[in-house]
Amino acid sequence: MAPDLAFDRIAVLGGGAWGTALALTCARAGRAVTLWEHDAANAEHLASKRESRFLPGARLDDGIAVARELRDAARADAILIVVPAQAVRPVAAALAALTADRTPLIVCAKGIERGTRKFMSEIIAECAPKAVPAILSGPSFAADVARGLPTAVTLAAGDEIIAAALAQALVSPAFRPYHSTDVRGVEIGGATKNVLAIGAGIVAGRKLGASAAAALTTRGFAELVRLGRAYGAKTETMMGLSGLGDLLLTCSTPQSRNFSFGVSLGQGEKPGDRLAEGAFTAPVLLEMARTKGIDMPIAAAVTAVLNGELSVDTAIKSLLSRPIKSEE
Repeated sequence: MAPDLAFDRIAVLGGGAWGTALALTCARAGRAVTLWEHDAANAEHLASKRESRFLPGARLDDGIAVARELRDAARADAILIVVPAQAVRPVAAALAALTADRTPLIVCAKGIERGTRKFMSEIIAECAPKAVPAILSGPSFAADVARGLPTAVTLAAGDEIIAAALAQALVSPAFRPYHSTDVRGVEIGGATKNVLAIGAGIVAGRKLGASAAAALTTRGFAELVRLGRAYGAKTETMMGLSGLGDLLLTCSTPQSRNFSFGVSLGQGEKPGDRLAEGAFTAPVLLEMARTKGIDMPIAAAVTAVLNGELSVDTAIKSLLSRPIKSEE
């Protein structure tokens, strides 16, 4: 590997549960890690208590430096952006003037920007044009990763050599990144599964049974594949960790915020202020599907429930009363 692709110094932006878990992972991979947190109280907690308030019990490695100033983290060879999808734009814009040319900016959020309908890699390219956009996604829970439990993810960048070098920089005995050049496919899988997980949670909250859960996940995957193909994703990506793998995980356990959010909806609660990432993505995803003429009835039903256009029971009835057709 060329010296300039060693990526020995890695910054993680975001001191929440996932950011803390990834900082620990990078440290286990032997990298020099800087963890930046914008919230002053949490930054102080990270520095003094050596753990995130959002991931109690997971102690920060002594070698992980906690930064309060973004410029201190921006000196890294590669940067993991671990903030919510709707906050990626301002972070990327701030990094543009602070990072060296060709620094990989690896977005670890799963979503599509509201209003612009832009994918995360497009936001990086727009806000930090001299950087290298990359995406990390796959079936992974922060608590599992922080504890060092076996996890496999996908890391995608347009340049195969850079993608492979980044994956090599993050690998550790329990964390295995597979590399890919299908950036769009990885992004679509991560964004779409969040919306479908809300639907799976609604099924669980309504106690519709395991058969209904399996049907929703399977037909939801068909929607993901249709959308992915329309936007140029590779079939193997959608069948892989960042597509089917992440969908199976997120649609099956309350550890998923999107699934838990769906459960509460299925139990009769209103969306309120406790929104999961899939709630922001759902209407944007549906707009993008309609633009391409793609039928996504489950995503449409979830969006209608979130918007208050349909009750949960009416949405379920609408899905069950759709015309019978061949499976595709």
